[in-house]
Amino acid sequence: MSLFPFNRFGAMRHTLRAAAFTLMTTLAIGALAQPAPAAAAGSLPPASLRLQDFFQMPVGPKGLVISERLRQAQGHQVRITGYVVQQEVATLGQFLLTPRPVLMSQHADGEADDLPPATVFVRLDAAQHDWAVAHARGLVEVTGTLEVGRQEERDGRVSWFRLQLAPEAIRGMNRFEVTQYLHSLQHTH
Repeated sequence: MSLFPFNRFGAMRHTLRAAAFTLMTTLAIGALAQPAPAAAAGSLPPASLRLQDFFQMPVGPKGLVISERLRQAQGHQVRITGYVVQQEVATLGQFLLTPRPVLMSQHADGEADDLPPATVFVRLDAAQHDWAVAHARGLVEVTGTLEVGRQEERDGRVSWFRLQLAPEAIRGMNRFEVTQYLHSLQHTH
């Protein structure tokens, strides 16, 4: 997967040379799809959760109700597979994971986006708070510690599901990968 070359102010950097990218604080999420590090002795492997199972079905008269399985996973290591939301401006230090592909047009739609209720706010390690994550085509698998419950985010959005990644879950891009990524931006098929 690849890097979205944003500076800290959200403006896309079109004219930087590949060497300058190695100095920027950005990341690739290619390591997200790789297996998680071996579990410590005596600990269980992360449980797999499906975004489609976040709520009790069928929806009742009171609306969406968080499933008991999801509540029990609170505070535990889990593995979730979903789609990285394609945003016009990446939110530094996190990305959004959904059960279906989503394109967010923040400038055109504002707060009226198409995010499904089972959107997970995937947070990077605190040391990576100024890293931007690119949109990745197709499904990705992420492993981290699950938080369930209402919380207002820095950007004013309300999140109900958050996944905290370990620092080794992501990595920066090398110059070759940056060059490939910039080339792919010019030739989207």
